[in-house]
Amino acid sequence: MSIKTIMCVVGMKVGDEDLKSAVDLCTENNAHLSVLVISLASPPPIGDYAATLSDAWLKERQHDLQGLEKRASKIAQLLGQSGISASVQSEYAEFVGAAEEIGRHARYSDLIVVGPEVLKSEVLNSKVVEGALFESGRPVLIAPSGTTPTLTPKHVLLAWDSRVEAARAAREAIDMLIKAEDVHVTLVDPDTSSAMNGPEPGADVGTYLARHGVKVIVDRLPSGGDPIATVLNQHAVDVSADLIVMGGYGHSRLRERVFGGVTKSMIDDRRSEASHPHGALS
Repeated sequence: MSIKTIMCVVGMKVGDEDLKSAVDLCTENNAHLSVLVISLASPPPIGDYAATLSDAWLKERQHDLQGLEKRASKIAQLLGQSGISASVQSEYAEFVGAAEEIGRHARYSDLIVVGPEVLKSEVLNSKVVEGALFESGRPVLIAPSGTTPTLTPKHVLLAWDSRVEAARAAREAIDMLIKAEDVHVTLVDPDTSSAMNGPEPGADVGTYLARHGVKVIVDRLPSGGDPIATVLNQHAVDVSADLIVMGGYGHSRLRERVFGGVTKSMIDDRRSEASHPHGALS
């Protein structure tokens, strides 16, 4: 995976921690940084008071637009001093369409970085993650607080379940896996049926990666009744993983929204200040 353009989304009421991490990542990889500054618009007033409130709503939108312009200008100045190639775009998005707008911008990058400021934002978190995972078609690097985003991890955990999403994530990350000192292909409660992992779970993907020169260790773990995300996170700590590589949503978007899932659990874990000391690539 050749990384020439990295995208970072920042909001109006968050700090610059995500931006600074993205600058460092671009410096490390000689990549262009594409910054999207986004502000979510308040919905228009409806009902009996709509006419009365419309003037106030319009003034609020005008104020938001002015604030968005100032925020984008400030970020452009900051990037101008960074010494990297960078560009800044701004978007005043309606709440219901924000994920689609983020995804549309992200399609012109090689990687989307989601940092701790966005992960902690109740307003931005769901829209940025949804847009990155569902609307962009690009890999997403999730970097929780206390981690340093890197594309050269020494120790990697590859979460494997033989599904398309896991295979795509492994292929997108193949350059990183080749350069890593070790890659733990990790299966939790693996299905040994012929339609899934077969009688020796992890052997096929281990052989595939080894042909690329990846130093593979296959770990088959029982969940013991714990959530899969919990098992993966703990194993990442146990093997000192710098990065977890995993597929995105394996069910339909609707099913994941209703029932949750491993992807959502992993992302939610990374919203905490006390999160695990590794990033995740989906």
